[in-house]
Amino acid sequence: MDKLTYRDTRDYVAIDVDKGIDHRTGQLVHADAVAPEGYAVLPKCKHCKHYQQDEGTVGKCMADEQEFIAYGDMAAITCRDYTQV
Repeated sequence: MDKLTYRDTRDYVAIDVDKGIDHRTGQLVHADAVAPEGYAVLPKCKHCKHYQQDEGTVGKCMADEQEFIAYGDMAAITCRDYTQV
């Protein structure tokens, strides 16, 4: 994983598509801004070893020996097969 953006951290709450609130500081931040060191990764399909990116924004989840359509930005907090890469 390259640099972690706020939209991919557990401490970010979206207000709209472009900005949100950093829960640690209470500050308004841009979703695509790089988050400081130490922020925890929000479990999303794109951070899982079972996810394979296809063309565009759609990919495939290969967990449990089944293949189904998944989006990289889908939250995977409740996924029992989520394994962070």
